[in-house]
Amino acid sequence: MSTDTIAAIATPPGEGGVGIVRISGAEAFKIAERVFRWRGNKPLQSHRVYFGAVIEPATGEVLDRALLIPFRAPRSYTGEDVVELHCHGSPYLLRRVVELVWREGARPAQPGEFTLRAFLNGKLDLAQAEAVADLIRARSEAQLRSALALHEGKLSRHAHALNDTLLGILATVEAHIDFSEELGELDPASLAPDLQRLIEQLDALLHSAHTGRLLREGARIAIVGRPNVGKSSLLNALLGTERAIVTDIPGTTRDTIEESFQIAGVPMVVLDTAGLRESADVVEQIGIERARRAAERANLILFVYDLTAPDLETDARLLHTLPSEIPKLLVGNKLDLLDVPPAAPERLASTTGVVDTVFISARTGTGLETLHQAILNALNLQRLGEETPLLTHQRHIHAVEQAKQHLRNALDSLQQRLPPDLIAVDLRSAWLALGTITGETADEALIERIFRDFCIGK
Repeated sequence: MSTDTIAAIATPPGEGGVGIVRISGAEAFKIAERVFRWRGNKPLQSHRVYFGAVIEPATGEVLDRALLIPFRAPRSYTGEDVVELHCHGSPYLLRRVVELVWREGARPAQPGEFTLRAFLNGKLDLAQAEAVADLIRARSEAQLRSALALHEGKLSRHAHALNDTLLGILATVEAHIDFSEELGELDPASLAPDLQRLIEQLDALLHSAHTGRLLREGARIAIVGRPNVGKSSLLNALLGTERAIVTDIPGTTRDTIEESFQIAGVPMVVLDTAGLRESADVVEQIGIERARRAAERANLILFVYDLTAPDLETDARLLHTLPSEIPKLLVGNKLDLLDVPPAAPERLASTTGVVDTVFISARTGTGLETLHQAILNALNLQRLGEETPLLTHQRHIHAVEQAKQHLRNALDSLQQRLPPDLIAVDLRSAWLALGTITGETADEALIERIFRDFCIGK
């Protein structure tokens, strides 16, 4: 690791009330003492706030009235000596301050270099370091909770626990390699249950990957159905705003409308589509084809039908044309126009992929909360990461998949009573794969690839 002292602007580009210039490295305090003047000018004490002026050392020119906060190693973000200059948030001013710091001996920090140093100095493991970027990019409550759980080490602790169990099994196998005469042959009955439990725990982790991906990217929800059943009204109700034009004329919506919203802090992308029907109108035909493509790319389909004018035969035919593997919620709309409670449409509910039926009024909002909960249930998002940590990064998913495959190979070799040397090879490979999650076994190329995606200043 480079021991240079580094510096960068740590706050986002643009104007703001406060802008921060961060310095890290062995020379951080000396540089700070040259560019900052405070009352008394006594030696800087760690974790205290100093009010003073940022100055040009050569001329004494005051650049800004600012705060300085020093952090002595190892009690700092990077594990090194760190100084933060809290200035007024003018982009021009911050640029002058950071260039001054560079002239006094620091060099420009590379993207993610502060967090890289935190990782290399043992302040964070690799999964926690990735969570720093997730926290910065969080756009919803659920994304924030997921990033915080990763940053606080929920996945790391789970990976460590799995690897500790795995090392215990590996130690047993290697003992039979080194002391085969004293210990005799490996007994599959003694090790197979432990291996099987590990595989099941990895399966549970992988099961969370689908949820993690939806949380990271946003669940895609397609609203489909016949013309004039209230699809655009439902879009507006979900968004809480008049986004789509609503009329009594069938075929009003001719193109796919895509908007973002949240349910219980979970990011969603909803697509309002053209009504599905036979049409001679060329423009409407294009809209209908786009509606079908939107349904094919969705994580969930809301199939809307009109409670006041049901056409179950047509709706059933349309439902059968939609992808069977994508879950569907039946949404009976215009509840406010009924005098008696509606009955569940058994003919539609029996269609492959239909998971629930909800009755709503998109116009009055009746039933929307029930629909929200049904959407979360259909996407398995109702209990985010309460038990098993969520896998939100493809890198983590790949590591768990690799470890699981090596453990399956080891279990097969054990049950076939193959030499323990072969079993040990797969167990070591599984341990190496899991170790990449926290960085214990990560190589330099992997570490470099992760941190190059960070922003400068973190």
